[in-house]
Amino acid sequence: MTTSETSLRAKALYAWLRLTNRKRTYADIDRFRKSIERSQREGHTGPSRSIRRRFDVRESEVDGRPCYTVRPHDAGIGKQVLYFHGGAYVHQIQHDHWKFFGRLISRTGCTVTVPIYPLAPAHHCPETVEFVRRAYDKFAAGLQPEEQVVMGDSAGAGIALELVKSLRDSGRPVPKETVLLSPWLDLTMSHPAQPALDRRDPYLALTGLNEAARLYSGPLPRTDPRLSPLSGDLTGLGNLTAYVGTRDVLLTDARRLRTLCTEQGVRLGYREFEGMIHAWMIAAIPEAALAVEEIAHLVDRR
Repeated sequence: MTTSETSLRAKALYAWLRLTNRKRTYADIDRFRKSIERSQREGHTGPSRSIRRRFDVRESEVDGRPCYTVRPHDAGIGKQVLYFHGGAYVHQIQHDHWKFFGRLISRTGCTVTVPIYPLAPAHHCPETVEFVRRAYDKFAAGLQPEEQVVMGDSAGAGIALELVKSLRDSGRPVPKETVLLSPWLDLTMSHPAQPALDRRDPYLALTGLNEAARLYSGPLPRTDPRLSPLSGDLTGLGNLTAYVGTRDVLLTDARRLRTLCTEQGVRLGYREFEGMIHAWMIAAIPEAALAVEEIAHLVDRR
């Protein structure tokens, strides 16, 4: 299913991206490396004052790393969302993520738990994957599958899919919903359509993504399913849903996921928004409001 008619606010956002040349962060290797240093030097962004005022925010730890649980003050029987943020495995969580969580909690009454997972280049894939599994065991393993939603954007969507596949492979129950937002599911970056998409994408670029993939992979081949969970068996994973925009260099990953699900007889909720960029659903534009409304229905449905 495709949604068209780009809003004026989205067009204004794209104009701002072009004017400020934000793509250079990913297109220029030196700028990209400096962005990693800056992001990690400044540290992760925790919940804002607004989020802390509006919701009950609790901080805990897994392996000495912070994890935030955000829920309504009058927490009832809302679903439990375990969310993994994007950032190409090298950048910290952003302010816009917390705003997105606030909109989702306000709409559904759900609880959102956000583990701040270890980043490359100091940490490689196996360490991050193990952290994610321990975070799941702490925050979600005791819940019934119908109470669980695993969600993530970009690199976080790859983490989410890898986690759910690992639960299935170990014979454990899987969450009722896995929601993948602008997912990065194949770190080989080898799809032949990606160079053309790179030219249309005003934000991401293959140069920076390949560098991020190299840093996160470490000694592992990028085809390793922990790095590229798009490969292999996709059956038995509960309800899968993917959101993507057509001006995203990672559009190929979402479309390949759709193809593989069709081939394997797996039902996938697939939403492709015409003209939208990477991770648009956490931005302050009308298309994001529509996406949040739809995602809220996924969180709520039984």
